[in-house]
Amino acid sequence: MRDEDLQRAAMMLHHRKKYLAQGGPIAAPIVMSSAYHLPQVQAGGHFYTRAGNPTWDAVEAQLTLLEDAPALAFPSGMAAISAALMACVQGGGRVVLPSDGYYVTRVFADNFLRPLGVSVTYLPAKDYALANFAGAGVVYIETPTNPVLDMIDIPAVAARARALGAKVIVDNTTMTPLLQRPLDLGADLVVAADTKAPAGHGDVLFGHVAGRDAALMTRVSDWRRMSGAIPSPFDAWLVHRGLETLEVRLTRMCANAGAIAQRLQGHKALVSLRYLGLPEDPDYALAARQMAGFGFLVGMTFADETAAERFLSRCPMIQQATSFGGVHTSGERRARWGDSVPLGFVRLSVGIEPLGPLWAAIAAALID
Repeated sequence: MRDEDLQRAAMMLHHRKKYLAQGGPIAAPIVMSSAYHLPQVQAGGHFYTRAGNPTWDAVEAQLTLLEDAPALAFPSGMAAISAALMACVQGGGRVVLPSDGYYVTRVFADNFLRPLGVSVTYLPAKDYALANFAGAGVVYIETPTNPVLDMIDIPAVAARARALGAKVIVDNTTMTPLLQRPLDLGADLVVAADTKAPAGHGDVLFGHVAGRDAALMTRVSDWRRMSGAIPSPFDAWLVHRGLETLEVRLTRMCANAGAIAQRLQGHKALVSLRYLGLPEDPDYALAARQMAGFGFLVGMTFADETAAERFLSRCPMIQQATSFGGVHTSGERRARWGDSVPLGFVRLSVGIEPLGPLWAAIAAALID
């Protein structure tokens, strides 16, 4: 990570100090109230939890520090994604979305945006570099893509899209603001599922939207308040606690992933391997330029479905789950959800286990 990212992580750990009075709690409290003392409507403060909550304030302060931009909390990554899209799209407009990114975003576009008269164009990540964005109201970027880990050049694509009047939204779930900074690279809004690495423990759904355009963020906030897409105070508290160890966990996860990817190179059990930190990876140069680290996701392609499932079931240190970014190493054969990947493709999310025992378990599971 870069020095400025480490500085943000350090500041985040002490962000509440300036608000503490003598005897105040260092850990953020969980405020479960739905309503607040309101003798005067115009006197400020919270008034109803659909509009705001002190525990949200704490986690949003953390996210604002990490993003270096105002951030709004949501009850899931998809709640954040849908809010950002609804804040930007217009009836009769055009939205460009990745065809090889997170599939639920495409389901949302097909089921809810198209019926509102929005034209949706799907492009593979690799086609964004030369795509014609004329007439697009929103250009939505996901990089690296989930699950295949293809990269999009954010500065180049964002500059072209914004020059043509489009709003640029970047899904930064796979990297977090400590490893990639879309707003600094030209995005109007960044969205993320904090369910993954930021919360980190597989026990909460959460998401956020961040941006530096005040009018646009007001629309996002209005959507949250009017749709009722709000996180619970307890969930916000869990994410606040998780964020305090994000930098430590990411450091271990990325180091583990890099070491495991190096050891998997050329393994006879695999047809192909993707890890952005390998110099042989086709997107290595872009990843090295655009990100402050190479992440914790590894793409493993086995000869077929049977070989992939056998590996996952045999390894005692891989949780078979449809998520990623947690402290436990997890893996999933993504074709079972309909992703456009080979039947033997496994998305491996590397956790914080000690590297020696983790690699020994993976290596043993690869033996025929």
